[in-house]
Amino acid sequence: MDKIMAQLESLVAHYDELQEMMADPEVINDTKRYMEVSKEEADLRDVVEKYRKYKADKKEISDNKDIIANENDSDLVEMAKDENEDLEQDIDKLEDEIKILMLPKDPNDDKDIIMEIRGAAGGDEASLFAGDLLRMYEKYAERQNWQVSIVDSEPTEVGGYKRVAIMITGNKVYSKLKYENGAHRVQRVPVTESQGRVHTSTATVAVMPEYEQVDLDLDPKDIRVDVYRSSGAGGQHINKTSSAVRMTHLPTGIVVAMQDQRSQQQNREKAMQILKSRVYDYYESQNRNQYDAKRKNAVGTGDRSERIRTYNYPQNRVTDHRIGLTLNKLDRVMNGELDEIIDALILYNQTKQLEELAEQNV
Repeated sequence: MDKIMAQLESLVAHYDELQEMMADPEVINDTKRYMEVSKEEADLRDVVEKYRKYKADKKEISDNKDIIANENDSDLVEMAKDENEDLEQDIDKLEDEIKILMLPKDPNDDKDIIMEIRGAAGGDEASLFAGDLLRMYEKYAERQNWQVSIVDSEPTEVGGYKRVAIMITGNKVYSKLKYENGAHRVQRVPVTESQGRVHTSTATVAVMPEYEQVDLDLDPKDIRVDVYRSSGAGGQHINKTSSAVRMTHLPTGIVVAMQDQRSQQQNREKAMQILKSRVYDYYESQNRNQYDAKRKNAVGTGDRSERIRTYNYPQNRVTDHRIGLTLNKLDRVMNGELDEIIDALILYNQTKQLEELAEQNV
């Protein structure tokens, strides 16, 4: 904790500098600079306030100890002892909160995401489950006041999806949904099963942060662009014009199809933005083995082949295999009540990081 406290002193000094900068007319008149400074100030505010409370509590404990050692008034001494008992508990709590706030932050946590859900093993039932997962995430996003838009989809005749890609925008989307990467398994009686036997099917989920301004130049020669008529519901405008766009990045084989926008130009711009994000993520993941080695205690590897969760319908049970969490409230989870699972994953990951930090400080 001593090392963290030393870091906090310099952090508080920097926080004070940021507040001074926010009052500087030159910074105020530079909108981009002001936004950067105010965001950094907001990111540091919570830990600075807790640290200042921690120092104030420490000083009060010290003052009370002086009273206990030197005061003759028994009532005053007793009051000081009672206050110190409460303050010591506050100190312990603040130390834990400060440690968590000082953990290294994922630079992508503030970003919006592109999520791709695919029906995997299980045929029609897998595609139906992919549709169920889509609705689950849509309802969770609604609870978080996030916005969801379908980027591209490949529906199946039975009502599910062979593949569906969505964009979720809002506050700290990636920080909560990054743990959804992997294979999701469902155990239930399919609608098409007349014998009432439980089948097991899977769908995979991939979560990528949206890189709004990716420093990545894609060679136009490496991109094949196809245009076609939108297939979704819409009306005459959609049916009569080839406004949908499919872009293929030939070196990686990554394909992005966009038909959500009104015009072909808008679809081209959006498709290029998403293609850059996916290609960037692809190249970033080339070092994933090295990255995972560094995060050996983190939750999962992010590998889509890794089975992370099982949804058992007959027993109304959902189990996250990475942390051994089982909840008998599958109906509520599928209705978007994912907070208990996601909060547990975040806490588990923070605990592992704290353990690593403690080992480093030994």
